[in-house]
Amino acid sequence: MTTLHYYPGNASFTPHVLLHEIGAPFELQLVDRPQGAHKSPAYLALNPNGLIPVLVDGDLVLYETAALCLHLCDTHPAAGLAPALGSTERAHFYKWLVWLTNTLQATLLHYFYPERLLDEGNVAGAAQVRAHAQAKVHACLAQIDAQLAAHGGPWMLGEHYSAVDPYAFMLCRWTRGFGERPARSYPHIGPFLQRVLARPAVQRTIAAEQLPEPLV
Repeated sequence: MTTLHYYPGNASFTPHVLLHEIGAPFELQLVDRPQGAHKSPAYLALNPNGLIPVLVDGDLVLYETAALCLHLCDTHPAAGLAPALGSTERAHFYKWLVWLTNTLQATLLHYFYPERLLDEGNVAGAAQVRAHAQAKVHACLAQIDAQLAAHGGPWMLGEHYSAVDPYAFMLCRWTRGFGERPARSYPHIGPFLQRVLARPAVQRTIAAEQLPEPLV
């Protein structure tokens, strides 16, 4: 049995959606983050970084959200969540998945947790890090918006839905509390988020994680 160790609304959201898209049986294991369960010895034995998510698939223990996404795409090719191997579309799939995790997600973490980069008590420094991170997030959102505008298709890669789409949705959702220019306010991202939100797998994930409004 496949088990996803998750916390509602965290980076586990995307693999959770993909598991519903695939339709294979799986179990959810809540990691009680507010109680520090992600730093417990039992969880650190699965992921020494103490981060969520972890996927246990038989004897395989896997962490890093993008790695989980690639594994699920590769082990369930009939679900069509990634373009064909060796194709130009597959190359762009890799590009966007890596960009989302390595650029946008990393920048969002600097925005939400600026203190991780600074000495304790450096309030002014934290505010500066957050401000610079937010500016970079807006540049990233503009890049997504331009991608959607350039090809005119409904999804990040064009006409075909892929694992990149719920990943982009998840990260855009994290900006919902921005006082200025959240992702939903961009002319092409806003409708894109509604299209992803309408997918049954996304609705099942939201229901299972009991995510509150606003969803985006």
